[in-house]
Amino acid sequence: MNQPLILASTSIYRSELLGRLKIPFEIAAPDVDEASLPGESAKQVAWRLSREKARAVAIHYPDALIIGSDQVALLGEQQLGKPLTHENAVRQLRTMRGHSVNFYTALTLLNARNDEIETEMAKNCVSFRNFSDDEIESYLLKEQPYHCAGSAKSEGLGIALISRMEGDDPTALVGLPLILLVSMLKRQGVFIL
Repeated sequence: MNQPLILASTSIYRSELLGRLKIPFEIAAPDVDEASLPGESAKQVAWRLSREKARAVAIHYPDALIIGSDQVALLGEQQLGKPLTHENAVRQLRTMRGHSVNFYTALTLLNARNDEIETEMAKNCVSFRNFSDDEIESYLLKEQPYHCAGSAKSEGLGIALISRMEGDDPTALVGLPLILLVSMLKRQGVFIL
Protein backbone atom coordinates (compact mmCIF):
# COMPACT_ATOMS: atom_id res chain seq x y z
CA MET A 1 0.00 0.00 0.00
CA ASN A 2 1.29 3.43 -0.86
CA GLN A 3 -1.17 5.22 1.44
CA PRO A 4 -1.91 4.75 5.12
CA LEU A 5 -5.21 3.00 5.84
CA ILE A 6 -7.25 4.55 8.66
CA LEU A 7 -10.32 3.07 10.29
CA ALA A 8 -12.56 5.96 11.37
CA SER A 9 -13.97 4.12 14.35
CA THR A 10 -13.16 3.26 17.94
CA SER A 11 -15.30 0.11 17.75
CA ILE A 12 -13.32 -2.93 18.82
CA TYR A 13 -15.62 -5.04 16.64
CA ARG A 14 -14.80 -3.09 13.49
CA SER A 15 -11.10 -3.15 14.36
CA GLU A 16 -11.16 -6.92 14.85
CA LEU A 17 -12.95 -7.39 11.53
CA LEU A 18 -10.50 -5.19 9.63
CA GLY A 19 -7.65 -7.11 11.26
CA ARG A 20 -8.88 -10.24 9.45
CA LEU A 21 -7.61 -8.76 6.17
CA LYS A 22 -4.00 -8.88 7.47
CA ILE A 23 -3.12 -5.40 6.22
CA PRO A 24 -1.69 -2.57 8.35
CA PHE A 25 -4.11 0.11 9.52
CA GLU A 26 -4.47 2.76 12.17
CA ILE A 27 -7.51 3.75 14.20
CA ALA A 28 -8.82 7.29 14.57
CA ALA A 29 -11.86 8.44 16.49
CA PRO A 30 -14.30 10.42 14.36
CA ASP A 31 -15.88 13.33 16.19
CA VAL A 32 -19.39 12.99 14.76
CA ASP A 33 -22.83 13.45 16.31
CA GLU A 34 -24.58 10.16 15.57
CA ALA A 35 -28.13 11.43 16.08
CA SER A 36 -30.48 11.00 13.16
CA LEU A 37 -31.89 14.07 11.45
CA PRO A 38 -35.64 14.71 11.28
CA GLY A 39 -37.27 12.63 8.56
CA GLU A 40 -34.16 10.55 7.82
CA SER A 41 -34.70 6.89 7.01
CA ALA A 42 -32.51 4.19 8.58
CA LYS A 43 -30.62 3.80 5.31
CA GLN A 44 -30.07 7.57 5.03
CA VAL A 45 -28.77 7.78 8.61
CA ALA A 46 -26.25 4.96 8.09
CA TRP A 47 -25.19 6.35 4.69
CA ARG A 48 -24.69 9.91 5.98
CA LEU A 49 -22.87 8.91 9.16
CA SER A 50 -20.45 6.56 7.41
CA ARG A 51 -19.45 9.43 5.11
CA GLU A 52 -19.29 12.00 7.93
CA LYS A 53 -17.04 9.72 9.96
CA ALA A 54 -14.63 9.30 7.04
CA ARG A 55 -14.61 13.03 6.30
CA ALA A 56 -14.05 13.93 9.98
CA VAL A 57 -10.95 11.76 10.15
CA ALA A 58 -9.62 12.81 6.73
CA ILE A 59 -8.93 16.30 8.10
CA HIS A 60 -6.13 14.77 10.19
CA TYR A 61 -4.93 12.27 7.54
CA PRO A 62 -4.90 14.13 4.20
CA ASP A 63 -2.87 11.42 2.42
CA ALA A 64 -4.74 8.33 3.65
CA LEU A 65 -7.47 5.94 2.67
CA ILE A 66 -10.18 6.37 5.29
CA ILE A 67 -12.81 3.74 6.15
CA GLY A 68 -16.07 4.94 7.68
CA SER A 69 -18.98 2.72 8.63
CA ASP A 70 -22.28 3.05 10.41
CA GLN A 71 -25.14 0.69 11.19
CA VAL A 72 -28.80 1.28 11.92
CA ALA A 73 -31.34 -1.39 12.82
CA LEU A 74 -34.94 -1.04 11.68
CA LEU A 75 -37.93 -2.85 13.16
CA GLY A 76 -40.94 -1.92 11.06
CA GLU A 77 -40.62 1.86 10.98
CA GLN A 78 -38.76 2.12 14.31
CA GLN A 79 -35.02 2.82 14.19
CA LEU A 80 -33.01 0.98 16.82
CA GLY A 81 -29.65 2.49 17.65
CA LYS A 82 -27.12 1.64 20.33
CA PRO A 83 -29.02 1.19 23.60
CA LEU A 84 -26.13 2.47 25.80
CA THR A 85 -27.95 1.41 28.99
CA HIS A 86 -29.29 -1.83 30.40
CA GLU A 87 -32.83 -0.46 30.55
CA ASN A 88 -32.78 0.61 26.89
CA ALA A 89 -31.39 -2.77 25.85
CA VAL A 90 -34.18 -4.58 27.72
CA ARG A 91 -36.77 -2.39 25.94
CA GLN A 92 -35.17 -3.04 22.52
CA LEU A 93 -34.99 -6.79 22.99
CA ARG A 94 -38.59 -6.99 24.24
CA THR A 95 -39.69 -5.10 21.13
CA MET A 96 -37.60 -7.31 18.82
CA ARG A 97 -38.56 -10.74 20.16
CA GLY A 98 -40.59 -12.76 17.70
CA HIS A 99 -39.92 -10.22 14.92
CA SER A 100 -37.50 -9.62 12.08
CA VAL A 101 -35.15 -6.65 12.13
CA ASN A 102 -33.31 -5.18 9.14
CA PHE A 103 -29.75 -4.05 9.79
CA TYR A 104 -28.39 -1.48 7.33
CA THR A 105 -24.61 -1.13 7.38
CA ALA A 106 -23.13 1.64 5.26
CA LEU A 107 -19.48 1.51 4.29
CA THR A 108 -17.48 4.45 2.96
CA LEU A 109 -13.97 4.47 1.57
CA LEU A 110 -12.52 7.96 1.14
CA ASN A 111 -9.24 8.58 -0.62
CA ALA A 112 -8.25 11.79 1.16
CA ARG A 113 -5.41 12.35 -1.31
CA ASN A 114 -7.73 12.96 -4.27
CA ASP A 115 -11.14 13.22 -2.52
CA GLU A 116 -12.54 10.12 -4.26
CA ILE A 117 -15.33 8.73 -2.11
CA GLU A 118 -17.40 5.60 -2.45
CA THR A 119 -20.25 4.46 -0.23
CA GLU A 120 -22.18 1.20 -0.39
CA MET A 121 -24.86 -0.39 1.76
CA ALA A 122 -25.18 -3.94 3.05
CA LYS A 123 -28.47 -5.26 4.40
CA ASN A 124 -28.99 -8.15 6.78
CA CYS A 125 -32.37 -9.37 7.98
CA VAL A 126 -32.34 -11.03 11.40
CA SER A 127 -35.31 -12.95 12.79
CA PHE A 128 -35.44 -13.18 16.56
CA ARG A 129 -36.81 -16.02 18.66
CA ASN A 130 -39.69 -15.42 21.04
CA PHE A 131 -37.43 -15.35 24.12
CA SER A 132 -38.50 -14.62 27.69
CA ASP A 133 -37.72 -11.66 29.95
CA ASP A 134 -35.49 -13.98 32.01
CA GLU A 135 -33.52 -14.87 28.86
CA ILE A 136 -33.14 -11.17 28.07
CA GLU A 137 -31.74 -10.47 31.54
CA SER A 138 -29.43 -13.48 31.38
CA TYR A 139 -28.14 -12.47 27.97
CA LEU A 140 -27.56 -8.83 28.90
CA LEU A 141 -25.74 -9.71 32.10
CA LYS A 142 -23.42 -12.10 30.27
CA GLU A 143 -22.66 -10.06 27.14
CA GLN A 144 -23.56 -6.42 27.89
CA PRO A 145 -24.05 -5.40 24.22
CA TYR A 146 -24.85 -1.79 25.06
CA HIS A 147 -22.83 -0.36 22.16
CA CYS A 148 -24.43 -2.57 19.50
CA ALA A 149 -27.36 -1.42 17.38
CA GLY A 150 -30.27 -3.63 18.33
CA SER A 151 -28.74 -4.83 21.63
CA ALA A 152 -27.58 -8.23 20.35
CA LYS A 153 -24.20 -9.45 19.09
CA SER A 154 -24.65 -12.17 16.47
CA GLU A 155 -20.94 -12.99 16.69
CA GLY A 156 -21.32 -13.78 20.38
CA LEU A 157 -23.93 -15.14 22.73
CA GLY A 158 -26.60 -13.08 20.96
CA ILE A 159 -26.78 -15.91 18.42
CA ALA A 160 -28.97 -17.72 20.99
CA LEU A 161 -31.62 -15.02 20.51
CA ILE A 162 -31.70 -15.44 16.74
CA SER A 163 -33.74 -17.94 14.71
CA ARG A 164 -32.61 -16.90 11.21
CA MET A 165 -30.23 -14.53 9.42
CA GLU A 166 -30.26 -13.47 5.77
CA GLY A 167 -27.80 -11.23 3.97
CA ASP A 168 -24.97 -11.02 1.48
CA ASP A 169 -22.20 -10.35 4.00
CA PRO A 170 -22.19 -11.77 7.53
CA THR A 171 -19.45 -9.34 8.58
CA ALA A 172 -21.79 -6.45 7.81
CA LEU A 173 -24.00 -7.54 10.68
CA VAL A 174 -21.04 -7.22 13.05
CA GLY A 175 -20.41 -3.68 11.74
CA LEU A 176 -17.90 -3.71 8.85
CA PRO A 177 -18.85 -5.30 5.50
CA LEU A 178 -15.56 -6.92 4.50
CA ILE A 179 -16.83 -8.30 1.19
CA LEU A 180 -17.69 -4.76 0.07
CA LEU A 181 -14.48 -3.36 1.56
CA VAL A 182 -12.21 -5.77 -0.32
CA SER A 183 -13.76 -4.62 -3.62
CA MET A 184 -13.50 -0.94 -2.68
CA LEU A 185 -9.87 -1.29 -1.65
CA LYS A 186 -9.07 -3.08 -4.90
CA ARG A 187 -10.50 -0.14 -6.87
CA GLN A 188 -8.04 2.07 -4.94
CA GLY A 189 -5.11 -0.18 -5.80
CA VAL A 190 -5.00 -2.11 -2.52
CA PHE A 191 -4.93 -5.86 -3.13
CA ILE A 192 -5.60 -8.09 -0.14
CA LEU A 193 -4.11 -11.27 -1.59
